[in-house]
Amino acid sequence: MPNYLNVTGRIFDIQKFSVHDGPGIRTIVFLKGCRLRCRWCCNPESQKFEIQTMIQNGKEKTVGRDVTVEDVLKAVRQDEPYYRRSGGGMTLSGGEMLCQSDFAYALLRSAKEEYINTAVETTGFAPFEEIKKLLPYIDTVLMDIKHTNSAKHKEFTTQPNELILENAVRIAETAKKLIIRVPVIPTFNDTEEEILAIAKFASSLKGVNEINLLPYHSFGRDKYEGLGRKYMMGDLPSPTDEKMEKLKAAAESCGLFCKIGG
Repeated sequence: MPNYLNVTGRIFDIQKFSVHDGPGIRTIVFLKGCRLRCRWCCNPESQKFEIQTMIQNGKEKTVGRDVTVEDVLKAVRQDEPYYRRSGGGMTLSGGEMLCQSDFAYALLRSAKEEYINTAVETTGFAPFEEIKKLLPYIDTVLMDIKHTNSAKHKEFTTQPNELILENAVRIAETAKKLIIRVPVIPTFNDTEEEILAIAKFASSLKGVNEINLLPYHSFGRDKYEGLGRKYMMGDLPSPTDEKMEKLKAAAESCGLFCKIGG
């Protein structure tokens, strides 16, 4: 059996004791690099694969470090008692973990060999062959579907959505569990009609019965300033609780279990 523990990748953070992004208590590994440039991205330091310098609280911070699978698993293993009690485990996030698909494969396979539950957050924007090789080692796929209209998707993310929607269909056919997530973004997809269209698509996917609506927030705004970039969402407020409940009702009308938040 090949030894994947020495495979190297680039991350920018490991977050412990998360109760989002998969079942139970989780350790989230944030990989660097993403092919999309979503205007609202709360982790702009994740987008470029290159190691960067960001100003945070008036001080320079290096964002990105090269690690081996074994380095990551050392951090993940520390909390195995919490995983066993809660049904948690390791989640790969980003950025987009598919931009480092060989590293992601080695991480996921090695974790499963140690009986650690696995989940991934993904846009699904990659050749399906890159995704297919990972699926046997993923317990839960959390996949973003941001819009059903390709032109609007490209306007706000720089990429069209045809490949994403095609991959969602193919992932649903193979994944052990697929949950669709929708970042609810003012001026982009925050109408009942737009959420309903996404929910209809989600309900058409094999085995999918859950959709999560993630309300927009501007918590990452300072990071853009720290990277010398302009924040493209301006001063838009987060959706109100009342609005989120209406959008939730629209999604539920398609027969899906809908949760606000991850």
